[in-house]
Amino acid sequence: MHNHRIIKFISYYKSYKKLLLADLACAFLVSATTLALPLCSRWITKKLSEQSVSAVTQIDQIYVVGALMLGLVILHVIGRAFVDYQGHMMGARMESDMRRELFDHFQKLSFRFYDDQKTGQLMTRISNDSLELSEFFHHMPEDIVISLLNFMGALVILMVIHLPLGLIILAILIVMAIYAVHFNRKMNSALLRSKDRIGDINTQVEDTLSGIRVVQSFTNDQMERDKFAKENNRFVESRRDVYRSEAYYFGGLTGFTQFMSIGVIILGSIQVLHRSLDLADLLTFVLCVGILIEPINRFSNFTRLYQEGLTSFNRIMDILEIEPDICDSDQATEFRNVTGRLEFRNVSFKYREEHDFAIKNISLKINAGEFIALVGPSGVGKTTLCSLIPRFYDVNEGSILIDGQNIQNIQLQSLRRSIGVVHQDVYLFNGTIEENIRYGRPEASKQEVIEAAKNANAHDFIMALPRGYETDMGQRGIKLSGGQKQRLSIARVFLKDPAILIFDEATSSLDNESERAVQESLERLMIQRTAIVIAHRLSTVRNAHRIIVLNESGIAEQGTHGNLIERNGVYAGLYSARIGEVS
Repeated sequence: MHNHRIIKFISYYKSYKKLLLADLACAFLVSATTLALPLCSRWITKKLSEQSVSAVTQIDQIYVVGALMLGLVILHVIGRAFVDYQGHMMGARMESDMRRELFDHFQKLSFRFYDDQKTGQLMTRISNDSLELSEFFHHMPEDIVISLLNFMGALVILMVIHLPLGLIILAILIVMAIYAVHFNRKMNSALLRSKDRIGDINTQVEDTLSGIRVVQSFTNDQMERDKFAKENNRFVESRRDVYRSEAYYFGGLTGFTQFMSIGVIILGSIQVLHRSLDLADLLTFVLCVGILIEPINRFSNFTRLYQEGLTSFNRIMDILEIEPDICDSDQATEFRNVTGRLEFRNVSFKYREEHDFAIKNISLKINAGEFIALVGPSGVGKTTLCSLIPRFYDVNEGSILIDGQNIQNIQLQSLRRSIGVVHQDVYLFNGTIEENIRYGRPEASKQEVIEAAKNANAHDFIMALPRGYETDMGQRGIKLSGGQKQRLSIARVFLKDPAILIFDEATSSLDNESERAVQESLERLMIQRTAIVIAHRLSTVRNAHRIIVLNESGIAEQGTHGNLIERNGVYAGLYSARIGEVS
């Protein structure tokens, strides 16, 4: 892990310094009591072999030491309980902090980032990966303290009791360490592949369930099963690699620890027979080897958590280290009293450096309060041009001005508050109708929500629903028709009350009755606002103050509907070809 990531990891402990210190203190207490108990047992055992002290005195001393051991056990239990409870809570809070930071960072990333991402993979980062970090955050400091103190303390006791036997144990531990490092690397690689595979499964499931109506209408459920089975099998293969590495790793360490225990018993017994070790020391030696095995097992478990946690942390950091490509400049100011005068100055844009320009050298002035229709064949950049106004993407060349001010010098939040967008594909959130309309202005009153719905021709159908404004929408508003959803999205914009409106083919997929209701609400919304409509149907185009016709070369022509028909140019050709519909 790079130094800056290590610093970042440690920074999550900053808010919990007191809890961390208490956790480490209790971990130290657990380790100290663990080491003290074998020494107490050794003392009692040696007392039993003393001939110069009376039995009564020995019993009294044993009672005292026994009481001391009982006190140590109580302290051990208290320390362990604190470590297990408060330590886990510390990890959970730190996990929550990182999840919140990741979610906040997702909000800052531009459309360009999401164009290349799969939602399932991003969901895995914020759910699975952050969950595994909770155990990592909790166990890392205390396991290091407990394991290190237990290991070093037990090893020192072994060396003091019998140096040759202690050195044999140390040699076995060195071999174990080499073995552990080798299979650690294999586990890390396998875990990384496994996490990628579960992200692919999430992506596949989300894709299928989101389009379940299309799947069933085309009777392609078997195709979706086959696609899921493919991703599922790839995940199983990746888990096989993980479990194989874990089996070698944990199985090998278990073998080493058993071998070490057997070796101590056999070699220690021989030393007792040769009088170089007494029974009390052998008992202490066996107990200390047991203590040595505990941190080794703890280390084995921690290694798995470490690999999973480190992999998860690095996957999350891969996202957090992506710098938002659209953000406020140092000179950005708040946007106030917007009139909606727009100007494009030699604007060029392409989605990727290696791509061709989606739009090239577009220059256009739009007056405040003007209703503009953008028409032209698919792929000439109509939606792209509109996406540049709220800075969903930034221009590569040229500039866009609102009220004479470059939008890159306007605070992003205040810029977007001044612009309302109505998409053809309406997105409605889980929750009630009222909550979805209020999304346009969260602090709005109930009466303001109702007024916005009336302006959007939505109030009547809302009141006809069983629970009116409290009706639950279902996933993405699936319980509503296309026209109803579109009117709710318009109600949201009414509530937002922006100076500039952008309609992206907002009526192209509606039936005639729904289109009339939506069109009427759109016309009401456009009053005294600058409006740009990506037009699909003639009914939207006819009333425009100006029609801008785009083709592959840029702006082909512009004017009113009547003027462009009389000119008999590109627009007239589109009009004739579509029999009154333009795309």
